[in-house]
Amino acid sequence: MLPLRYAGRWRIAGVAVLIAVLIAALSPAIWFMPDMREAGLFLSDKWLHGMTFAFLTVWFSGQFARSAYWRLALGMLAFGGLIEVCQQFLEYRRAETLDLLADVLGIVAGLVIAFAGAGGWSLRVENWLQPQPSRH
Repeated sequence: MLPLRYAGRWRIAGVAVLIAVLIAALSPAIWFMPDMREAGLFLSDKWLHGMTFAFLTVWFSGQFARSAYWRLALGMLAFGGLIEVCQQFLEYRRAETLDLLADVLGIVAGLVIAFAGAGGWSLRVENWLQPQPSRH
């Protein structure tokens, strides 16, 4: 983890984000995309997986050093696997290999964004929010 002043708060926020994603992934899809079939957007679910995992990867890259990104990627992959395992036990959801593939593509996109400069963003936010000493 990066040397963050508010590391505990970042962890709590990260867990809250993961819980929100898990709840959304285990909720009936009709709650989020009621007209998906009629609109012919059968791939929108995969886009949603990819964007979600890109966001999660960038989020957590804000708290971890680049040297830990491989662990971040494995953690995100495990989280995607957990979602698919949980979905197979629900009558109104299906576990799909293509969902996991979309997660992987999102993780890769998130890592590219992190390596391109977004990584460590939470440390920059903390520094920006820190009051600067006044110069007289």
